[in-house]
Amino acid sequence: MSHRVTFIPGDGIGPEVAWAARRCLDATGVAFRWEERLAGEAAIKQFKTPLPEDTLKAIQDTRVAIKGPITTPIGTGFRSVNVALRKQLNLFACVRPCRTFAGVRSPFQHVDLIIVRENTEDLYAGIEFAAGEPLTAKLIAQFTAATKQPIQPDAAISIKPISTTATERIVRFAFEYALAHGRKKVTAIHKANIMKFTDGLFMDVSRRVAKAYDGRMAFEDRLVDATCMQLVLRPQEFDVLVLPNLYGDILSDLCAGLVGGLGVAPGANIGDGIAVFEAVHGSAPKYQGLNKVNPTAMILSGVMMLDHLGEREAPQRLAAAVEVFLRDGKQVTYDLKPERNDPTAVGTKEMADAIAERLKTVKVRV
Repeated sequence: MSHRVTFIPGDGIGPEVAWAARRCLDATGVAFRWEERLAGEAAIKQFKTPLPEDTLKAIQDTRVAIKGPITTPIGTGFRSVNVALRKQLNLFACVRPCRTFAGVRSPFQHVDLIIVRENTEDLYAGIEFAAGEPLTAKLIAQFTAATKQPIQPDAAISIKPISTTATERIVRFAFEYALAHGRKKVTAIHKANIMKFTDGLFMDVSRRVAKAYDGRMAFEDRLVDATCMQLVLRPQEFDVLVLPNLYGDILSDLCAGLVGGLGVAPGANIGDGIAVFEAVHGSAPKYQGLNKVNPTAMILSGVMMLDHLGEREAPQRLAAAVEVFLRDGKQVTYDLKPERNDPTAVGTKEMADAIAERLKTVKVRV
């Protein structure tokens, strides 16, 4: 049986790493029916929009997609293709594993944790009001009157919704994901000591959901600022972390730094019956077309996709092949070498080709 998968190359270095991952996925022997669609800058040129309806429909039809990084404009313009995908497809859970690999320079050893980020609410919901607008002035007056807390008249306003419904859904997802993947502890992250109604709700709901998993999964909750400190002191204490949207975005990059950077950080956005897999790193347009960017994060996102599709042997074989290359440090890109100007470094395509070739001899126990 073949798997229908929407394939979105992306922007900048996106096509290079996306095709590298596709090469490795095909080499596993799993049958795919790839349905290529555009998003981002390439889509703007052809369809005058960064997220065409045809691309959305394809993902809705196939239920699974893998996409290369897409450029997000800063400050003005379209908010984000990634945010739009999460909203329109209701991809409420962002899952980002962070683990150390032998051969990858990192500050720590034996780190293996998973960030589970709520995707639909919090400040990332994008409910904002620009400074100087009449509606913003009206809101400032209403908020000041209601709370007796002064707000500068030239302020911009952003709304932070945190609901019981979305919190319960993401925390339950984190526990179920932890159980399905043999994890031992879930930690809910918040700032409930200060934001008593929004983060306080996240904390209270997390504690309530956790009671249903007593005896099956350990649970704790921690303040986000203390967690940041503990992550850079003792990251091995953490296992699965579940967080509201903004904290999840920030801590997923922090945790990637613990294990060697975004180049080895895969990710997935998952909803009810739909999942989109992508590397955590950006589109890095200055490296576009140079065939030098590390494809590991994108390939590992493919491993996550294989697992999601219910494949058993293929994700283990591909993960094992990647680990071998990272550990050996020979046929890898420049950033994975001890010296970044090492003349033995290979290109993006060459590293993917070598991993694909290695798959022919990798064996695992299922």
